[in-house]
Amino acid sequence: MWLHVTHLFQNIGRHCTLQINNWVKTKMGFARYHFMFHSRSLVLTPCPRIEEKNVSPDKIDLDIWKTVMKENATETPDPLSSEDSGDSFLAATRELVQMWQLAGKTVPENITDEQLRTVQELATKSAKKKFLKYLAIKEGKKKARKEKQKLKQETANILQKEVKNEERVELKNTFLLQIWQRTFDVMYSWRTAQSMVFGQPLVFDMSYENYMNRREMENTVSQLLECEGCNRRSLDPFHLHFCNLDLHGGYNKEFLKRYGDAWDNLLITATDKPYIDIFPKDKLVYLTADSPFVLNTFQHDKVYIIGSLVDKSLQTGLSHANAKRLKLATARLPLDEYLKWNCGAKNLTLNQMINILLTVKETGSWQEALKYVPTRKHDGLLSVPLEQRYWSRMRKQRNNFEEKKRARWQKST
Repeated sequence: MWLHVTHLFQNIGRHCTLQINNWVKTKMGFARYHFMFHSRSLVLTPCPRIEEKNVSPDKIDLDIWKTVMKENATETPDPLSSEDSGDSFLAATRELVQMWQLAGKTVPENITDEQLRTVQELATKSAKKKFLKYLAIKEGKKKARKEKQKLKQETANILQKEVKNEERVELKNTFLLQIWQRTFDVMYSWRTAQSMVFGQPLVFDMSYENYMNRREMENTVSQLLECEGCNRRSLDPFHLHFCNLDLHGGYNKEFLKRYGDAWDNLLITATDKPYIDIFPKDKLVYLTADSPFVLNTFQHDKVYIIGSLVDKSLQTGLSHANAKRLKLATARLPLDEYLKWNCGAKNLTLNQMINILLTVKETGSWQEALKYVPTRKHDGLLSVPLEQRYWSRMRKQRNNFEEKKRARWQKST
């Protein structure tokens, strides 16, 4: 059949293409004809190709005919690569943000590619608007802070010029040597390095990433940065452990974004292992506000655990349930025993918790340590702690019982 078609092509040429198509339709069927001829653009120039290949018209090679058909077929355009498609999606998202900005929506003026990818991953339109509003508020605060610093610097420069213009400038003399900030950094780093060898461990449980949204996770990382700074500047720092840290999760990405190259040189232990695999279970104590047990005395041989959770919706009992599932000892800070609690939940921020633990570790006084609790939540310290009042009441009851017992014995004798 193909030999007959070739002879027809040689004799008739281009002027009889329609008749050939009709003949092929009848011989091959309409479906196969449509698949071969209409799926691609076909150029009917078989005679020159046969002469180039030195093939006689009486005997045709099917392989050569296939190569001829492939060479004459028009090339289809290559699909877009993944990078090009990703760039096009980012460009479309950027145009959408610009349209919302022109429409008067609260969106940031400058937005990075990473933030655009985050906007693109959000499922609903309201979630995208909320995230863009959060970025706009954050950008506004950053601009206001920069303007405030600039104004402060200009005021300081003006005052310095006024002092230089005065005729009589009193020189300040002191016998104290000036200690540079670099010296302080070396001293703090040396203390932290010693704590990694000899210090008491303090664990931050990083397994609550799925219970928070992006904004709460960023607030948690900000508080953890403050915890690391407070611990480094203390006289007797803890050995900080960030356990259950997903190396490919949001926490680790945010740490790398904030610290940069300094993250690998940070004097802490960050691991994806759970704390029950690192420390013995009988030494672990989970600090949670929902615990029925009170931490009356700070024990230096225990390993205290703090849940790395900033919960705006107040999911009560989350860390306590986690501790009960692992069968760990729990405790809560003695807030009711030492403070006149007024309002608000008894959940404290991470930097407040570490400041309280550092102070009670150094001084052993809860009255001194609980000064880091925000004053808006309580009306001051109790004149006599609740624990002391309880034991004094117990002593009075015991003394009264002994006096009655002695009186009955004297009457009987």
